[in-house]
Amino acid sequence: MSPISQHHTHKGFSLIELLIVVVIISLVYALGFSNFTIRQSKPKALTPMNLKETIIKSEFFSEHTTLMCINKCRQCYLRQNVSSAFEAYENKIDLHNIQAYTIDGSNALRRIEYERYQDEKICLVMDFFPNGSSTQIILKDDKGAYFLPAFFGKPKRFDSPEDAKDYWLAQSRAVSNSGDFY
Repeated sequence: MSPISQHHTHKGFSLIELLIVVVIISLVYALGFSNFTIRQSKPKALTPMNLKETIIKSEFFSEHTTLMCINKCRQCYLRQNVSSAFEAYENKIDLHNIQAYTIDGSNALRRIEYERYQDEKICLVMDFFPNGSSTQIILKDDKGAYFLPAFFGKPKRFDSPEDAKDYWLAQSRAVSNSGDFY
């Protein structure tokens, strides 16, 4: 064979070599990136500190969504609007033994007593709205008390429901006095 014909036969990759490269790239992608996306998409367990953020980012949230928890807050249900049925919340829940509080008309802290659902005592009901607002509430568990604002700001942890109440009232005064500058 002459050197010209040898040079002409080694031009390019064979079909098998190209297929092997495609298979290797596909395996790297499937093993590397698919696990990364799955790990990111799993929601965190519901806690008082991430409750609003988790529900609003969930696939259930589309419009007025209601969260309801029963069985000492070990089971939670969501409904997408007032006329829908409640569906079980399938992700992790870390709201055990939550007590819910609100402030009445005389600015006194009052524990919320809910009705029953499926013959179980309801421990928490919260509404979430399309504008990003939710039920303003104080939650208490064995780790502390939590103020969950209706609109702006992040939940805050306090030592007691009374401390959370004082914060709630201070925030309410600040908002109502914001018009004093005009």
